[in-house]
Amino acid sequence: MPRVSAPNRRVSPPDRGPARVVTRPRRTRSVARAASAGSHPVELAGLLHELTAGLLSADHFNQALERLAVFAAGAIPGAVRCSIVLIGEGGPLTHVGHGPAGASIDEIQYTAGTTGPGLEAARTRAVVTVPDLSTDARWPDLAEAAKTQGVHAVAAVPLDLPRAEVGAMSLYFDAVGAPGADHLLTAMAVAGQAELLLDELRRRDALGSGATVDRAVGVIIAQRGCGVQEAYTVLRDTAQRLGLDREAVADRLIAVAARNA
Repeated sequence: MPRVSAPNRRVSPPDRGPARVVTRPRRTRSVARAASAGSHPVELAGLLHELTAGLLSADHFNQALERLAVFAAGAIPGAVRCSIVLIGEGGPLTHVGHGPAGASIDEIQYTAGTTGPGLEAARTRAVVTVPDLSTDARWPDLAEAAKTQGVHAVAAVPLDLPRAEVGAMSLYFDAVGAPGADHLLTAMAVAGQAELLLDELRRRDALGSGATVDRAVGVIIAQRGCGVQEAYTVLRDTAQRLGLDREAVADRLIAVAARNA
């Protein structure tokens, strides 16, 4: 379980190597009861089961992230927004959010590249709680945006995906001092389950991408009468020339071959 950092304590990042219309999952009575009950084991089990069903039925990884944001925002009492960020090796931040308030806080923290509770939790692998964002000396740039949008407290729980990504699930609250201990434990349980599910979806996406590339290589071999290595080289060079990744070029090639057939 992630450790919890004190409000005025910074934790040095550990030395670690290189690192959207969506149908809202149905918020059943089990979600409301589990959130209200906090850490009640039976209700929490129902909540996590519902989360599992919602994420594993997603068509792709980004849709699962969006569903997670919608689900968490509805499952934790007092939360007005859930914001999720992932940091991959050498790439831009992946960010999704859901809720009526707090979008400008996300923009300042993620788009502008400054720091904030979500990035702090991702980098330190620690739960970061901000009982009153307007008076917290760590992130003064966020205070005005929080005041304008009625956001008073934040809890950011780290997400650690073994496949070269770290991140955080941040919950924004409309009351000072939120969340309570029970609701924080519920948020941590949701985040812990989400880590496992998102990593499985990453694995599925990787397998799917590999299968698409292999099919495209087969098309190239059939069209050119070349060998396997040469077909992979053709696909790679085409992707570089078009400024696209191999999977996108492979998808197009397969679609054209299907039309011609």
